[in-house]
Amino acid sequence: MSYPHAPTSTTGAGQLNGYRRNGHQPFGTGVVDPVEAGVVRQIRRTVAERLTRVTRAHETATGTPMPADQRDVLACRLISEALDAYATAEMDAGRPPLRPEVESRVARTVTDTLLGAGGLQPWLNNPDVEGIVANGCDQVFVTFTGNRSERVDPIADSDPEMVELVRVLAARTGNEERRWDRAAPMLNLQLPDGSRLNAVMDVTRRPSLSIRRHRFLTMTLTELVQLGAIDRALAELLRAAVAARLNMIVGGPTSAGKTTFLRGLASAIGPAERLVTIEDTYELGFDQDRVRHPNVVAMQARDANVEGEGAVSMAALFRNGLRMSPDRVFVGEVRGDEVIPLLNAMSQGNDGSMSTIHASSSAGVFRKLALYAAQSPERLDQATTNLHIADGLHLVIQLRLTLDGRRFVTSVREVVDADGLHVTSNEIFRPGPDDGRAVPGAPASTGLMEKLVYHGFDPTLLQRSVGWWDSTARRRP
Repeated sequence: MSYPHAPTSTTGAGQLNGYRRNGHQPFGTGVVDPVEAGVVRQIRRTVAERLTRVTRAHETATGTPMPADQRDVLACRLISEALDAYATAEMDAGRPPLRPEVESRVARTVTDTLLGAGGLQPWLNNPDVEGIVANGCDQVFVTFTGNRSERVDPIADSDPEMVELVRVLAARTGNEERRWDRAAPMLNLQLPDGSRLNAVMDVTRRPSLSIRRHRFLTMTLTELVQLGAIDRALAELLRAAVAARLNMIVGGPTSAGKTTFLRGLASAIGPAERLVTIEDTYELGFDQDRVRHPNVVAMQARDANVEGEGAVSMAALFRNGLRMSPDRVFVGEVRGDEVIPLLNAMSQGNDGSMSTIHASSSAGVFRKLALYAAQSPERLDQATTNLHIADGLHLVIQLRLTLDGRRFVTSVREVVDADGLHVTSNEIFRPGPDDGRAVPGAPASTGLMEKLVYHGFDPTLLQRSVGWWDSTARRRP
């Protein structure tokens, strides 16, 4: 998630040395120079064969796979040896060896192919990259911070090589290998850096992939204020809402930063609480932050195997998660029949549960929940769904994504009651008059405000909230 005026990280920037051309053109596996590309293929083939022989021999001798760190060290040594052998052969033939900068690029490209993400790796190393899409191996577009998009060099030499690259990533990632073939043409997985990859083949003219990156793998409410997503009044209100164990759903369009915002809300949860997260593809990463969240069970839905068996849905995971003694349950994103167990849990005492949902407005969240409930096996009608919403959901937080890539809260609704086909709510933070940033709106109900005050919220902050936005807006470029 990228927010306006976020400080630019330099992490990983040095890894891009030797890759950039014409500003933002990396050397991936599809390097432009045909001679250099040929050297890459030769070195890659040589090293891959030797690496396979050694790792298989290790597994035969020990009965266990070679540890990843040992394999990485071995691969780097084999690459160095292969480059030395290539240089010797070139000089013996009366030809000059590779220039140092070219040899460095070749080494990095081969390393990325064997141990990283191939031609994708330079972009994954770049902290300013927010998204990567590829329509085939050579139609590749990268989106940078600020919503700037550029077409870049190929990520592979051919479409079959691109397919193999994605299959290798699927084999390395997660608890189990995820299939990607004619029988399973759609793939979702989380890359080691936390990025989410979606790939499609056979049902498209060419294999295609898209990668969405999370620039902030951890987040706090204070950092959300610093990044301009919320003001101090709303941050303190949400902090009190978390402490009061209010059930919340974060809505917004694609790439609005819903997952990152959920991380910010979770940062206000004490380390003593047991969290269960349920996702289609691992993204939240609470289990990776052992300081804030030492007691986490992260669960991921599973597709069926080749025989069509073994599928585990998010709805099934949710029902099981409620039996795991959670203090709070998080659903990475509501997009189907898991909405029923989520609403049931919220209305049956699992307070403090949170989720995200794709919606164009805070009021639209209620319609999306009703739509998913109507499509679920239970086929709940809208009036019944609205009763569930009113009984269990407390707050809806809506995010906005602007054309220039800024992300911020634009609306917060308190759920009050249900009246047939309508959910009654108070928009306690509404879109402001300028760019739509959330400003105090309708008064919260007495019951909600009493809970928030009891858990440390100062209501006088609301009176200063509009002034905060005015002053910070004047300071921002």
